[in-house]
Amino acid sequence: MSDETFESVFRKRLESAHNWLLWDGVGMIVLGVAAVVFPMVSTVVVELMVGWILFLAGVLSLWGTFSIHGTGPFFAALLTSLLSIAAGIFLLFNPPAGVLALTLMLAVVFMVEGAFEIVFAFELRPTTSWGWMFASGLASVLAAVLIAAGWPQISAVVLGLLLGLNFISSGLAYVTLAQGLKPSHQMHHARAA
Repeated sequence: MSDETFESVFRKRLESAHNWLLWDGVGMIVLGVAAVVFPMVSTVVVELMVGWILFLAGVLSLWGTFSIHGTGPFFAALLTSLLSIAAGIFLLFNPPAGVLALTLMLAVVFMVEGAFEIVFAFELRPTTSWGWMFASGLASVLAAVLIAAGWPQISAVVLGLLLGLNFISSGLAYVTLAQGLKPSHQMHHARAA
C-alpha cells in the first residue's frame, strides 16, 4: 500500500470518528476542569478507583483460577489473583501510600501518553490540528517530568492539578482535531449552503 493510499485510509478513519473525537475531547475537558477545581478529591477518587479495580479483578480472577488444569498454570493464576487482591486492599486501606504509588504510575502513563501524542501529531502533520496534538504531547511529557522530579514529596494537590491540566490539554487537542476533520461530505454541504 502506498503512503498516499495509507494517508487517505487513515484520514477517512479519522473522519468517521469525528463525533467520537469531539465528545471524547469535551468529556476530557470537563473532567480536567473538575480535577483542577478539586485536586485533592480527584487524586483520592482515582486512587480508590484503582484499588477497587485491582481488588475486583483479583476476585474474579481467583474465581476463574479453579477452572485451570495443571499445577503450574493453576498456581501462577492463583498467585496473580492473590497479588491483585492484596494490591487492591493495600490501596483501599492505605490511601497515603497508595497516592505515592499512583503518583509514580501516573508519571509513567503521562510519559507514554505524551510520546504517543507526539508521534500521532507527526502522522497528522498535513492537517491544521497537528500542532495542538504535538503541544498536548509535550504537556504530557512535561507533567511526567514534574511528577518524577517531585516524587515522593509531591503533594496530592499538585498531582490532582497536573492530572486536570493533562486532561484539559488532551481534550483541547481532540476537540481541535475533530473540528479539523469534519467528514468531506459535511464540508461539501457546508460550502454549498
